[in-house]
Amino acid sequence: MRGAERRVAVTGIGLVTPLGLGWSANWAALMSARSGIGAITRFDASTHDVRIAGEVRGFDPADWMPRKDAKKMDPFIHYALAAARMAGADAGLPETLPEALGDRTAVLVGSGLGGLHTLEEAFEVLRERGVGRLSPFTIPRLIGNLAAGHVSMAFGARGPSFSPVSACATGAHAVGEAARMVARGEVELAFAGGTEATITPLGVGGFAAMKALSQRNDSPERASRPFDAQRDGFVCAEGAGVLVLEPLDAARARGARVWAEVVGYGQSSDAHHITAPDPDARGARAAIAGALADARLNPEQVGYVNAHGTSTPFNDAIETLALKAVFGSHAPALWVSSTKSMTGHMLGAAGAVEAAYTAMALAHACAPPTINLEHPDPACDLDYVPGAPRERRFDAALSNSFGFGGTNVSLALARADAVS
Repeated sequence: MRGAERRVAVTGIGLVTPLGLGWSANWAALMSARSGIGAITRFDASTHDVRIAGEVRGFDPADWMPRKDAKKMDPFIHYALAAARMAGADAGLPETLPEALGDRTAVLVGSGLGGLHTLEEAFEVLRERGVGRLSPFTIPRLIGNLAAGHVSMAFGARGPSFSPVSACATGAHAVGEAARMVARGEVELAFAGGTEATITPLGVGGFAAMKALSQRNDSPERASRPFDAQRDGFVCAEGAGVLVLEPLDAARARGARVWAEVVGYGQSSDAHHITAPDPDARGARAAIAGALADARLNPEQVGYVNAHGTSTPFNDAIETLALKAVFGSHAPALWVSSTKSMTGHMLGAAGAVEAAYTAMALAHACAPPTINLEHPDPACDLDYVPGAPRERRFDAALSNSFGFGGTNVSLALARADAVS
């Protein structure tokens, strides 16, 4: 995204996560190495094998939208709209965009699974009370693109509006595609991110049936342990992350704070298996190398990687293999951390939230830690910033996101004045 194309700035960050609401609360939690994982309260999980999750706490939809409108939305839409409003305020945008700018504003906010809460509730109504008692808002509440639709309506954004769906890479795809639109001059502003609300009997039960989830029910704060030899699966989490993207020159002209630049976007497919990564890390390597090439970065310019780092046996080892293959002799000097150790895995929201964390790491010259890394896995032998954050100024960083179906994304971000 360099050369003749416009430079793309991140000027707004909105976050709804198990660590808190807003970028400041999230950054404070990351710096204190605090886990957001706890016992499930969204439903009675007493009969489930997995009874822990990363839930969003202290969130009231009425703080972000009229209560009558909130009733027409699933929680995944609530989270997206709240995160977008936070991002817009952080970027210094008006609550409703001027008409000319609204015509040139894109909204790309995706969800991996959409309205599971609504789907499960509607099925119960259908079974217990009959088809005539279904709400007319059933479909608008559950379909994935209504997150982007509601954000578009809230801001008067009449440019492209759609929702990428690529499992756990959804949020990262949204940020990458939106950044390309801004870089190419297709739009002047973009809201980009991902959202998920899957702490439901079906969501948690379905992943548990795959044996994908940690069963450390008695110690939830220690359950997500990326790169640790005793990791036993990921922890389901919910939330949303939305970034405001705009041309760097325009951001500077209006005096906006620039968190970072989005300088590279790499994507690939393993074409290997519906859930397991390619054992040779071929797809992950291609995405990471593609982001570096798109950004015109040398490996030595990258100081930090926010890893996909799910805490599953296969992913963490394969991602380590990919980083070593691409970065070669520079790999041991990288700081690599998985913030999922604190948030859990927010699925379709993860890529956008972690891109935001990466932008904040660049701006604060500080890498968040990987917590719960107590028993190093010989197959995971990089520097994962265990236990506590570390301060260091670095010019560029990567955020990796890999999803079911073998889809891979790597985003390259840089300090605004670091890479010319």
